[in-house]
Amino acid sequence: MSEHDRSDFNGVMAAGDGDSRFHCLTIIGQIEGHYALPSDNKTTCYEHVIPRLVEVEEDDSIHGLLLLLNTIGGDIEAGLALAELIAGMKKPTVSLVLGGGHSIGVPLAVSAKRSFIVPTATMTIHPVRTTGTVLGAPQAFSFFRRMQERITSFVTANSDISAEEYMRLCMTTDELATDIGTILEGKDAVACGLIDELGTLADAVAALKQQMKS
Repeated sequence: MSEHDRSDFNGVMAAGDGDSRFHCLTIIGQIEGHYALPSDNKTTCYEHVIPRLVEVEEDDSIHGLLLLLNTIGGDIEAGLALAELIAGMKKPTVSLVLGGGHSIGVPLAVSAKRSFIVPTATMTIHPVRTTGTVLGAPQAFSFFRRMQERITSFVTANSDISAEEYMRLCMTTDELATDIGTILEGKDAVACGLIDELGTLADAVAALKQQMKS
């Protein structure tokens, strides 16, 4: 068994044979960015994923990427950085949302060339927010607005949802008990154009293999 056939501590593995060999990458729990989260949190560290994506893109023995998502979100800049890397890959890419693709997990879900979501999964869409002390100055509000524009632009550029509809979902006030935003179930995420298809692991793998053949 080669190194590419074994999963490592990040839950990463390569699967398939010959021209159908693809890399499976999992994004789970909370995306950890510039600050370390408590040790009892289930996290995905962006500094581990970035070199892995470069390796997949440059390794001639790997012909595609399958991205499995079950995340509650996390660091905005770290998540957006990963999404931009995936969107910029030349190799075939397919994402599958399992359980949840919340918050900054939304850009990650749509970053692949084809996106799937299982029927029981949900995606929570909400505007940029922060916890802790915020300096109450116009510059702070401008920063949040520009960050939201970056996320909205990426999501709409990599899916079929419009900017107006995406922001409407972000600002909904009757969906969440203590927050603003929208929870989309699998079929609803497809209906609004955010995700391409409702499907399972078999559907996602088949779509990836089809990309690799073309």
